[in-house]
Amino acid sequence: MTNTAQTIDLSLYAAVTEAVQAEARKVLEAGIVAAVVGWQAGRRKGTALPAIVTDPAKAKELIFSPACVNNLALYLTKAKKEIRAKGKIAIVAKGCDLKALVGLMGENQLKREDIHIIGVVCPGVQGANADRAQPLSETTIAGKCRECTVHTPEGADVTVGTLPQLPHFTPAESEELARLEAMTPAERWGFWKEHFSRCIRCYACRQVCPFCYCEQCLCDRNRPQAVESTPRPAGNMAWHIVRAMHLAGRCAGCAECERACPMDIPLNLLNRKMAKELKELYGFEAGFEVKEKGPLAQYREDDDQSFIK
Repeated sequence: MTNTAQTIDLSLYAAVTEAVQAEARKVLEAGIVAAVVGWQAGRRKGTALPAIVTDPAKAKELIFSPACVNNLALYLTKAKKEIRAKGKIAIVAKGCDLKALVGLMGENQLKREDIHIIGVVCPGVQGANADRAQPLSETTIAGKCRECTVHTPEGADVTVGTLPQLPHFTPAESEELARLEAMTPAERWGFWKEHFSRCIRCYACRQVCPFCYCEQCLCDRNRPQAVESTPRPAGNMAWHIVRAMHLAGRCAGCAECERACPMDIPLNLLNRKMAKELKELYGFEAGFEVKEKGPLAQYREDDDQSFIK
């Protein structure tokens, strides 16, 4: 059987949906939480959107499907203060979502005791331009899911679902990253310059990222102005480089920034490169353990200093 013929059995998602509904209803009825953040069916067939359920009777509206692409950790940040104000919150989390929650705990943006995590075993979600009528396959699965290492979230209060044997999909992002690393510095600069030239500075990447929780972004200030705000080449390059550096050692790899980008800029590729550098230089991977400081926020005497000339 070829890779293109291999698909993921959708019955898993139906079983997880039932379990999520049951757990949400249980914790709401028991008063353990004030609300459950999850997904519900969208208006168009085969779509899903974030949902906040406070009534146990409406727990039956929650779903889990390949369309559940949103990283719901965003809804527990400062950007969504009205949700956290409700009290203790339950959140449905895929593996990459849980990595974001772990990162937010390490940065003192969340307290573990304030959230009830319903982990879902996730074999993958749809790519941005996938045909929703088609099952998950080589051509429809999201790039990040092709080489995911957190299909089963660890450390949730309850985890639902059983991971089946998954097909082998081509690790497209790793292959593209290897291709970029084989380029000369000038060629790589040209690659990113071309992509960033399309940026319209809509800031969708920032708005959808759980780690862009500052109430005023440094790049919005004009006295002094750190980054030019208009969509011109110099300002675009500065914006994306600054953002990538701010996410280094923090990014959960959910690829929401890339999914939300209307100009199809491969932002997750840049974030993956930063994550790879941190793993090779410092043996550090974000999102697997609650840590107050990452490698770029602390000094150790045994740090590699070979880059200093």
